[in-house]
Amino acid sequence: MKGAAKIEPAEIKATFLSFGFIFTLMASYYILRPIRDAMASDWSDVELSTLFTMTFMASVIAVMVLGVVVSKISFRYLVVGVYGFFAASFLAFYLAIQAPAASAYIDKAFYVWVSVFSLFHVSIFWSLMSDIFSKQQAPRLFGFIASGASIGAIVGPLLAIVLVRQLGTDNLLLVSALLLLVPIAIIIMLRDSNDTENREPGTSKSIGGNPFAGFALFIRSPLLLGIGLFIFLYTAISTFVYFELKNMMSGVDKALRVQIWGMMDLVVNILAIGTAMFATSRLTTRFGLTVTLMLVPIVIVGGLLVVAMAPMLWVVVALQIVRRAGNYSITKPGREMLFTVVDRETRFKAKGVVDIIVYRGGDAITAWVFTGLTQGLGAGLGVVAMIGAGIAAAWAMTARYLGRAYAHYDKAKSSSEQIKESV
Repeated sequence: MKGAAKIEPAEIKATFLSFGFIFTLMASYYILRPIRDAMASDWSDVELSTLFTMTFMASVIAVMVLGVVVSKISFRYLVVGVYGFFAASFLAFYLAIQAPAASAYIDKAFYVWVSVFSLFHVSIFWSLMSDIFSKQQAPRLFGFIASGASIGAIVGPLLAIVLVRQLGTDNLLLVSALLLLVPIAIIIMLRDSNDTENREPGTSKSIGGNPFAGFALFIRSPLLLGIGLFIFLYTAISTFVYFELKNMMSGVDKALRVQIWGMMDLVVNILAIGTAMFATSRLTTRFGLTVTLMLVPIVIVGGLLVVAMAPMLWVVVALQIVRRAGNYSITKPGREMLFTVVDRETRFKAKGVVDIIVYRGGDAITAWVFTGLTQGLGAGLGVVAMIGAGIAAAWAMTARYLGRAYAHYDKAKSSSEQIKESV
């Protein structure tokens, strides 16, 4: 096993439990994702931009609530409680949809809530991973663990594609909610595992401190600001491509849209599995995090220049597949390695600000920018792609900064000590 995936014998149990954890989470989410994305083609760019803005506002509130929970609730029950809460929320949406008075507003509320969930469930998972695996373990193990996300993201769309015609769209919510309960048992087994090196004391206590300290930690830490800029630039590229695909499929039947988005998810994650499982650890350990983080942005620069020269549907679809597969297998695990060098308070308070608020803020801002370019200025796909290529180049430069910062970061310093040195 060590030769294939660089996993030490003593790490096998914790690694495979983590693999199963993210597999189940992503299978649950990817049942919901094509349902959410299929709804988008029913709305105009202005309506969708408004929903992106609402998602950002909901994300800010959710992160603030999480800050309070993290400060007050025992760490032992924190992660379990988060996933139990989301499972209950999707059961509530299922019941609301069945009501005779169900309206289009429920669909829009569902779209916003799934968008909040899509970042929350992954952010909490990787917070836990960076909490229990060390900086030395992360480059070897995070790529393999991330492959569980890609496999789960294959199973989820397959279930959606197969079951949507048999069970109907609404009943898929029940399947997703049920899957979200499985990680609770995995968390308990993972918590009792002794195969990790980075475990901090005090797992039976709450993290404590100021519930909103995550905002201060983010603003005052150059590392966290760099990660925030990296995510913001990534979301700009993602939003531009997403909106264009949404517009291109506006005339397609809703059930078929679910299947198209599901098939796209399927292809993306098939491509991501082998890379994350066997290549990412080698890339990171051989070339370092700087090359790892810069690789996908540089590829996207080239891809967007191709789109600018040949603005056709199949080219945009290919770009979307490459972008997402590269993110899941290389960029995402690489970015999560950065959080192994900070303390627990930063992982569970400031990480939510970075992963969720910055991400959704980027979505909201760039959604309106796209709407302004296309509906306000009448810009075509070629012009939008050229602008995107410039954004991707800035993304690559930010990746270079983060990779170098990671290489020189002193883990012995807590986030609070770094803040004191910077003021």
